[in-house]
Amino acid sequence: MPIFKEIPPTGGWPFRVKDLVFKSDGGSLENDFKKYLNVEDLYITYSGTAALYLILESLKKISPRKTIIIPSYVCPLVALAAQKAGLRIKVCDINKDSFDFNYDKLKALCSEDGDILAIVAVHLGGIALDFDRIKEIAEVHKIFTIEDCAQALGARYKEKKCGTLGDFSFFSLCRGKGLTIYEGGVLVVNRKEHSEIVANTLKQFVRKNHFSEIIKIAELFGYWMFYRPGLFWFVFRLPQIFWNLGKNQAKAFGEEYDTNFDTHSVSGFRKSLGHKSFYRLEKEIQRQREKALFYIEALRAVKGVKIIQEDSRDYATYPFLVLLFDDAKKRNELFTKIGSCGLGVSIVYLNAICDYSYLKEGIICDDCGFARDFSKRQLTLSTNIFLNNKDAKFITRSIKEVLSA
Repeated sequence: MPIFKEIPPTGGWPFRVKDLVFKSDGGSLENDFKKYLNVEDLYITYSGTAALYLILESLKKISPRKTIIIPSYVCPLVALAAQKAGLRIKVCDINKDSFDFNYDKLKALCSEDGDILAIVAVHLGGIALDFDRIKEIAEVHKIFTIEDCAQALGARYKEKKCGTLGDFSFFSLCRGKGLTIYEGGVLVVNRKEHSEIVANTLKQFVRKNHFSEIIKIAELFGYWMFYRPGLFWFVFRLPQIFWNLGKNQAKAFGEEYDTNFDTHSVSGFRKSLGHKSFYRLEKEIQRQREKALFYIEALRAVKGVKIIQEDSRDYATYPFLVLLFDDAKKRNELFTKIGSCGLGVSIVYLNAICDYSYLKEGIICDDCGFARDFSKRQLTLSTNIFLNNKDAKFITRSIKEVLSA
């Protein structure tokens, strides 16, 4: 195995030269998403985090309530967006062996507190949550629903695309997320009565920043250059090694953030590049699914590990596949054995959302025990385009060896 080989841990796509130079056909990234999702009202934003923040600022103009509910196992940026919007955060624990809410606890939280403004439903790992149950609870208590589809572009819940189920939704176009403009997001408004309020919020908070856009365009070309197994090691693994030596795990795994994130507009050039790449979406999702289904079939009968996968009624995109080990020690043993082999084996998030020290302010967390346990037992397998059959077989063989020892 080459010393510097490094397969990205998620199902991002490499840019193609023809997409960089292809002439415009008069279409737009906004219209691509509108047609794909069958919605009328959406905006391209600086990031998925910015999209969530703008949704929350809009909701503050609609309702006097000041508290949102988020799952206990989620990207820290979700909490930071709420903190930047000046909202309180209540944490609802997940299930023992899945990303979905513990619905008994979700019902209790919504019943006990009349200040709940919104529930943020996170379709983590490209797998849809049970949105009918979320919607039922939300409607009883007149609570807004926001879908976090940062990892779920193309996923479906009961034949309906994720992003069209809630009152609002957002997607991420960040690097490594599949369709990308290096840093970007999509804000979707699913109820016409909210359109004008969101439009006014964008006018209030979104400005042009030419200097920042120049930097993003330069970073985008750097992404095009380094997003390949022979060079990705230098921008991913090398910084990770450095921060691990300094005993800063959050920084090593890219989970150290603050509320100083940008909300400025995205240039026409970057949106044009997203439009030119959009045609690849369904084909690339199918490739991710094929890799995930290989793992699922190979590990189906293996004892000691559970595969987090789609419900039979749904359609997951699998930007990575999540395994949940019965024994945390076995997870650690496997991660030590193949985590640094350059094959994209990684983790989802280091901690339950309650356990990031820089997020303590404004978070109310009575119980996140399942998320804490989940964080210790989970491991992700890459479904990246660069992962070949030989690599995938080595990974599944290593898992079987560790679990059978």
